Amino acid sequence: MDLAAGITAHDIDTDRLRMHYLESGPADGIPVILVHGNLSTGRFYETVMAGAPSQFRFIAPDMRGFGRSERKALDATRGVRDWADDTYSLVRALGIDEPVHLAGWSTGGAAIAAYAIDRPVRSLTFIDPVSPYGFGGCHRDGTPCFPDWAGTGGGTGNPEFVERLKSGDRSADSPFSPRSVMAISYWSPNYAMPEDRFDMLVDEVLLSSVGDDGYPGDFTPSDNWPGMAPGTTGILNALSGKYLSWSEIVDIDPKPPILWTHGAEDIVVADGSAWEMGTLGAAGHVPGWPGADVYPPQPQVTQIRDVLEAYAARGGRVQAEWMEGSGHGPVLDAPERWNAIFYAFLESAS
Repeated sequence: MDLAAGITAHDIDTDRLRMHYLESGPADGIPVILVHGNLSTGRFYETVMAGAPSQFRFIAPDMRGFGRSERKALDATRGVRDWADDTYSLVRALGIDEPVHLAGWSTGGAAIAAYAIDRPVRSLTFIDPVSPYGFGGCHRDGTPCFPDWAGTGGGTGNPEFVERLKSGDRSADSPFSPRSVMAISYWSPNYAMPEDRFDMLVDEVLLSSVGDDGYPGDFTPSDNWPGMAPGTTGILNALSGKYLSWSEIVDIDPKPPILWTHGAEDIVVADGSAWEMGTLGAAGHVPGWPGADVYPPQPQVTQIRDVLEAYAARGGRVQAEWMEGSGHGPVLDAPERWNAIFYAFLESAS
């Protein structure tokens, strides 16, 4: 499936790795960097880039461990700061010497927050971002359920899914094939993704680096439920609250304007995510759950709202948009509605 009109693909050597990226808009346009999520690529933003306002230059890279960028291990002990620093290295390699607008979906949301904590930006757009306290294993205030953050990290990846991802499985023969997982979790179940686009996005996911250095990452045995704790490499460990926190965004100064959009039917980032150990334990899917007092389902959306309300209380501008009828990726299942909100926000923040 060819790229949409006006979008071009490129590769560039940065001072950290060789990065593949898509681009649209004029070379002298206002720069907007689009950071994808876990198990995806820059091409997931194609509908955002096509037909965008002409004053913006959109850049959508393939992040470390995914797509067509150079294969390099991800140091999970830095959270997603490898992604944040890779993004900044791309900005420098492209000769962009001004603060950029950043949009981040899911894992990419945490990456753009880390970028903004470390350096100035024009604006931040969070698209169903991972919680400010990482994925799983903590109470509402970010306190870990266990000191070693058991139940988070690389050991939580479903083994059948990992094997099917590694083998390049394009079928829907199992609920744990990449195609089946995408259909139930990337967009609303009421949305019918066009088949040719679905095929293309499956192919993009199958470009993921699979193993200890990529997806899901390594793990450490634990005496705490459910028996494993984070390792030190790979994307799921980088998402553990042991290493990841972007709650300190409330302290940055000056505060860029923030747009937060969230799909009401999101089952990935939710108060009770279908993929999170507290939720799975409470539902009886993982034996030995120690109960809600010890290991509650993580209130991920509530945690995001708490941090962004604190950001606003300290003088930041926050625009929140609850996307009824959308799942984890409103850029995918409600592109016209989401794009209109996003473009208007960019214009107001430029």
